[in-house]
Amino acid sequence: MPAETPAFDLRAVVLSGFLPAALFAIGEGAIIPIIPIAADSLGAGLAFAGFVASLILVGELIGDVPSGVVVGRIGERNAMIGAAGVSVLGLLVCTWSPNPWVLAVGVFLVGVSTAVFALARHAYMTTAIPVHVRARALSSLGGVFRFGYFVGPFIAAGVVHLTGATQSAFWIHITCCLLAAVVLLVIRDPATGARGFRKPHRASRPTAPDVTTATAATEPPTDTGAQFVQDEAHGLFRTIRTHRSVLLRLGSGAGLIGALRAGRQVILPLWAVSVGLDDATAALVIGIAGAVDFALFYTSGQIMDRWGRLASALPCMLGLAVSYFLLAWSGHLDTRVGWFVGIAIGMSLANGVGSGILMTLGADLAPRDHPAPFLGAWRFTGDFGQAAAPLVISGVTAVASIAVASGVMGVLGLVGAGVLLRYVPRYLPRRLR
Repeated sequence: MPAETPAFDLRAVVLSGFLPAALFAIGEGAIIPIIPIAADSLGAGLAFAGFVASLILVGELIGDVPSGVVVGRIGERNAMIGAAGVSVLGLLVCTWSPNPWVLAVGVFLVGVSTAVFALARHAYMTTAIPVHVRARALSSLGGVFRFGYFVGPFIAAGVVHLTGATQSAFWIHITCCLLAAVVLLVIRDPATGARGFRKPHRASRPTAPDVTTATAATEPPTDTGAQFVQDEAHGLFRTIRTHRSVLLRLGSGAGLIGALRAGRQVILPLWAVSVGLDDATAALVIGIAGAVDFALFYTSGQIMDRWGRLASALPCMLGLAVSYFLLAWSGHLDTRVGWFVGIAIGMSLANGVGSGILMTLGADLAPRDHPAPFLGAWRFTGDFGQAAAPLVISGVTAVASIAVASGVMGVLGLVGAGVLLRYVPRYLPRRLR
């Protein structure tokens, strides 16, 4: 290892990077299941309630790319603090909304602010974490998300039960956003020693000493604030144009990863209904599968750091593809309920092995000195796949059947594995593949 590596303070980075992320994830996990219920309580029909619930993901998707420019201009910590503030504004709109249309506006604002917060956190970890522990750190960050989404709904259930008001759950996320902002204001940046808001200056944040990226060689090194301003002037479309090859090729693989992951969250509950499971049993099975997924986040990082990114990405994609195929095949069997339980756990094993793969690949590929605009475009590819997957599943199910929809997702998984196998070696150095 390089001689500078011991100077890296992992605990400081964990405290300033993971704690705000955990708080934000808990808050978001608390409101996601509440949004359609709140819309229904305000008089929305079933279809419109579903539309309102989808706006948090739509907001994230729309906010992904421009968030890279925002983070590049004001800095990672400033962006996270600002995003927490905008999220509070959106959540207050949700809390006091008199009708579902106003609620929709508030949910959309929360989605956009979530995109900025997530991108800023990703860029911060990209520059602060040395490459030899990058995958473990980013996989652990993925584990933080899973933890928040797991814990948040239980907190929301308790608050709603105590208050008797569905919209009181939004106060959980408001509290979490404010606490995250306080943490970011109080804790020192481990790279600079600064607290709170500070004027962005690219030279003030040294990257981790042994960070190398695949695209860094194409970017001229810079050590001055003036160069940072000049780079910022290149803008969003310059970034996309410069890196269009990797975004189109490897980015399509990222989109397929996102699609298969989001697809399982849609198809498993639908399949449980199709095989006759009651709600409580279905929730228990999916909850156990989620626990298996969560348990593997650090293992995924160890695999990537030790054996390369493909050692995690390919088992993830192939495992998910095979699970979708088995799901489609098992629908006519007398033992289909037992198959469903086994396949749900198998899907979680495959997904858990790939925990953090999208963030890690994005960090590997991002330009060393100015990662945020690229990471915004990269995150868009994965989020686009996540947004498209439920539409594909519902559309194919409506036209054909849920078994056919599962088979289509399996085919997409095989295509995604092929894309990753073809292009990861092309764009990553040998030691990271």
